[in-house]
Amino acid sequence: MPPASTSPSTDPPPPSTPAPAPAPAPVTAKLQRPRHPLGLDTLASYARSLFAAGRRSPVTTLVCAIALLALVMYGEDARTIAELSIDDYLYPDADIYNVSGLPPIALPPPTCNLGQGRWVFDNTSVPLYREKECTTLSKQVTCLANGRPDDKWQYWRWQPNNCSLPEFDARRFMERMRGKRLMFVGDSLNRNQWHSLVCMVQSVLSKGRTKVVKRGSLSIFHAKEYRATLEFYWAPFLVESNSDNPNFHTIVERIISPERIEGHAQYWRGVDYLLFNTYIWWMNDQEIKVRRPNSSSWSEHDEVPRMEAYGRVIKTWSDWLNENIDPARTSVFFVTISPLHNSPEQWGNPNGIKCVKETLPVLNYTQPLDLNHDMRIYDLVKSTAESMKKVPVTVIDITRMSDYRKDAHTSIYSFQQGHLLTAKQKADPQKFADCIHWCLPGVPDVWNQVLYTKIFSKSPPPPPTPTLSLPPQ
Repeated sequence: MPPASTSPSTDPPPPSTPAPAPAPAPVTAKLQRPRHPLGLDTLASYARSLFAAGRRSPVTTLVCAIALLALVMYGEDARTIAELSIDDYLYPDADIYNVSGLPPIALPPPTCNLGQGRWVFDNTSVPLYREKECTTLSKQVTCLANGRPDDKWQYWRWQPNNCSLPEFDARRFMERMRGKRLMFVGDSLNRNQWHSLVCMVQSVLSKGRTKVVKRGSLSIFHAKEYRATLEFYWAPFLVESNSDNPNFHTIVERIISPERIEGHAQYWRGVDYLLFNTYIWWMNDQEIKVRRPNSSSWSEHDEVPRMEAYGRVIKTWSDWLNENIDPARTSVFFVTISPLHNSPEQWGNPNGIKCVKETLPVLNYTQPLDLNHDMRIYDLVKSTAESMKKVPVTVIDITRMSDYRKDAHTSIYSFQQGHLLTAKQKADPQKFADCIHWCLPGVPDVWNQVLYTKIFSKSPPPPPTPTLSLPPQ
């Protein structure tokens, strides 16, 4: 499951002069920022002076050469920092959306189980965006562009049994995210959900005021006018492993280090909303390869039962949260099992091949669909979340609702290793069909509706104040 990538850099210091307070207005107010203390003409003049000095001094010439070399080697990072810095000074923030003047969100009661319900065909209110209109979508999940002939999977709305999900309001959501960071941490299914959320908010963001930055394990979507970021961090086991390179890792020789997490967790500090998941990478074998303590290489490992290894990881993760997270600032979520639809006899289609040619959800709700999940993992996540009092963890339960959606996977309409499946590969769906990841728009949009509901069910943060610091890069 090759994921997207990135790595953060240091924010430039803000100018010392604070922005003036926004003028009151009945509906919207602008956050005003001072002009750059050095105008562009002045900066250009300084640059000309520097190069003139370089012609006179060998030392200065050497310094200029090193600077130019750095620009060549780190050109993308330099451009990113420059663009965000210039944008910070020359362009205004988005108008503050006066949420207090809107009707309150119709939130479901806390007792309503959002994960229990049914799928309702709805070609009016969904999808929330169009594939071709979302410029950030990975080709892995653009099923229509990849040749899928049907599109009905997009037109299903999730209806909980005893309440309703509130309508997703992208403007209201981005106002809640103003000046904040939201980060998905986990495997490629969490990346699937990250792509979905980015698409869900793009309609309210100004053209040219967004940017995706990728470095190493971190992918960051910048919504510049809100000083907000939606991020994805690749950590398929949460703890450190030999599969931490998002582009180069093996399936057969996956090895974890269950008590080591700081290599990843250092990037999670300071994030306002953290959403974790880890499941699919645990399901290849009953035994998990675990690196021995104090070993000098990954080759020094043992095999332990899956649940023993998973339990050690969850303990390491929960201990880190308790020691490092301030619950007054950071909200923590854990997303449950996203299903595989590899065995069509489980939904009454014994002649089928995985999820290929499935065009409708399972619509028989008389009993839960049994897809052979390891429910011990599901139960451990829920019990751990319930036991965490110092740093509360909210479970986003997507499992049962997603079980019914055998029709919504990328199947043979996906990219693998950077290329569309060939005709020969499509003719061998038992080997090549992807019944793990989801077409977008699609099921992960509903997961994000649940997340939206959970975020707005919490007490709102203090009102936004003008800030001159850049979003994390």
